[in-house]
Amino acid sequence: MMDLPCLQWQDHVAQKWTRLYPELKETFTSLLEIDDVFQCALSLTTQDDLDFLQSMSAGYSVQKDAEQAAQCRERGNSSFKTRNYTEAALHYSQGVCFAPQSSEQLSLCYANRSAALYHLHNYKECLNDIDNALKNGYPSHLQHKLHDRRALCVNYLSAQEKANEDDHNPASVNPKGSDRVPASPLGPDTFGICPQTNVGYNVEKGRHLVAVETIAAGEVILIDRPYSCVLIPGMEEVKGKGGQQDAETEVLFGTEHRRCHFCLTETLSPVPCEGCSYSRYCSTSCQQEAWEEHHRWECPLAADLMVMGVMSQLALRVTLKAGMKNVQKAREQIGDEQKMSAPSCLNSDSYLRVFHLLHHINRQSPHLRFLCAVTIATLYLKLSQAGPPPISWNLSSPTAAISQSAEHVPCTTDWKSEQLLMGSAVLRHVLQLKCNAQAVITMQDTGTANLPVQSSCEIRIATAIFPTLSLLNHSCCPNTSLAFSTGSTAKPSDLSAHICGSKDEHRNKDHGPGAVIVTVRANKVIGPGQEILHCYGPHSSRMVTKERQHLLYEQYHFLCQCEACSQQQQEEVKEGRQQCSGTRGSPHKSGLLCFKCKGSLKKSTENGEPMFLCSRSSCGHRMSPSDVSRRLQEMRVNLETAHGLMERDRPGEALRLLERTRSESGLILEETHPLQGELADATARAYATMGDWNNAASHLEQSAAAIGAQYGEDSIELGRQLFKLAQLHFNGGARGPALSVIPKVRRLLCLHCGPHCHELQELKAMEQCLRGQS
Repeated sequence: MMDLPCLQWQDHVAQKWTRLYPELKETFTSLLEIDDVFQCALSLTTQDDLDFLQSMSAGYSVQKDAEQAAQCRERGNSSFKTRNYTEAALHYSQGVCFAPQSSEQLSLCYANRSAALYHLHNYKECLNDIDNALKNGYPSHLQHKLHDRRALCVNYLSAQEKANEDDHNPASVNPKGSDRVPASPLGPDTFGICPQTNVGYNVEKGRHLVAVETIAAGEVILIDRPYSCVLIPGMEEVKGKGGQQDAETEVLFGTEHRRCHFCLTETLSPVPCEGCSYSRYCSTSCQQEAWEEHHRWECPLAADLMVMGVMSQLALRVTLKAGMKNVQKAREQIGDEQKMSAPSCLNSDSYLRVFHLLHHINRQSPHLRFLCAVTIATLYLKLSQAGPPPISWNLSSPTAAISQSAEHVPCTTDWKSEQLLMGSAVLRHVLQLKCNAQAVITMQDTGTANLPVQSSCEIRIATAIFPTLSLLNHSCCPNTSLAFSTGSTAKPSDLSAHICGSKDEHRNKDHGPGAVIVTVRANKVIGPGQEILHCYGPHSSRMVTKERQHLLYEQYHFLCQCEACSQQQQEEVKEGRQQCSGTRGSPHKSGLLCFKCKGSLKKSTENGEPMFLCSRSSCGHRMSPSDVSRRLQEMRVNLETAHGLMERDRPGEALRLLERTRSESGLILEETHPLQGELADATARAYATMGDWNNAASHLEQSAAAIGAQYGEDSIELGRQLFKLAQLHFNGGARGPALSVIPKVRRLLCLHCGPHCHELQELKAMEQCLRGQS
């Protein structure tokens, strides 16, 4: 769903809607042109709305604060004393962001962070922090410590450089670019679609991508960069429940603390914004580019934007980046869908492709339209009061613009009438993003870092708008896989020479949204005439048909009739006919067992009530959904408890609880039930923590079987589980089993993630080590 404004603002606007006269409601509801909707909302926005927003934004701390910086530094010192240098660096970074410019607190935070970075062997970053501490007035009687640390860093870096030269290793200690392998012949600025595809258009599907030749599994179909993206705040990057200190870290440090707010690169030594305590960057380059592109106007509104939500901020950022001249140019082509559907549209300006994405205003509910419109109108008024617009927005020729009808909220005179087009453009993008926003996904390890076997999960780190990726329509069982790379992991070597490039304004950028890349690969053979499809979220391996269709219709306004939905509906109709005729067909696969006879349970109804019925006519045992749900919930509680015990370094207790739970689960769950897979995975982790590699591998094989049954034998989920299995075999010295599973892992990871993902590099190192033993 959309990243909407905070609940209090939603309630405020909902009450405003309720208080409107019926005639005004009817008038607003009848408006289907973006300009008219924005103008109407602007006329209804009052000082009360601005005051309420001010009261809400006061709860978000984005100002520089020396006292807050000192508190962060003290927390960092506590972590440093326990030798948790990563946590210490994050606390010190918070202090750096809170500290006022040129203050003693800023110098102290930089100096302390340099110590943490030194212990983490981040010597270049350590040197940068030493310089910043000295520039900001670090106390003279303590400076000898920094000079000593600088000498040590220089020595280490010199030794590393010499070792690299001796090994003929071209990699540099700078992670931003020079460690990349040579780019494809088309260079790092080449993006677009492969020549085996073509852009189609019809009224039902809009613009979409179709294969014109056979596309092999694993082949790159599309490579794109976002026009703009916004980091999602508050997303915990570590999901494991550790000890008290670890739990505190999870609460304090989300994506907004760990990643660059422009290019999404992970960093322990962010460069702070000079105006607010929230935004931070991986480098001065990102800081400066973000400031020029959008942050100089976002900075005074940082707290307001947190209230307004990620979608509103992304819509504003897209418009700020485009500028009014590009908005005006795009408006001139409204209604020319056929021109924008042609293959040549990929060579057009990327903002044109964003501007002409469908906004479905006629399908949005009046309440949502009103929420979006009042939110953007209020944001527009706040922005107009914050200062003059960018010089680049001064349009040389007069345009037919929206006239301002809101007389009771004064705007600064520098915001001329034609620049109200900006508010209309931002509203257009908010409505578009409901159907066209793309979550940027990354894998994060779960649990504490010192565990011998790590699990991982997907997390959303940002919301973005991709001009070319937006061509792809949805399928609940897609024929593509998406892989995201950010910052230094966005390697030009991932770009295939057969991509038909569109060289846009992101060319040759290692920073900002241009450093975020999505690569779309075929996860199966795609024949000529087949549409290229990816999943918008609801997947057939995770949700039943009705639930998927409901979610897709609610957000994207279409009833999904993809191959997976149609096939499952046909099976349900067939099953219903068999029940009506009194025959017994193939039961729905619930993964549940009858605890009396071990036969499969199938979903059924009895007197209009849902029921689980044993498929064996000789048994006929029944179980109510509430009973099944209660048993499953008890097992999940035990599973979570076991995870917590392992995080607290009590694997023996966890193992006993898991063995008891698995004994109970075997009575009602098939071996391939997803919960059985989770229990087996946790049991493998407990054994691995205790150093029992054989038992760990045995249980992980059972977990892999369950994952294969749920997601398929060619799924990335199975590939990641088999990767863990290879690690277990390697750690246990099981050379034969490890070499046996590595090719399977390699095939699946290459298929979905490409040949340059970091897991494949680790897999290669393991294989070389194992074969070196022969």
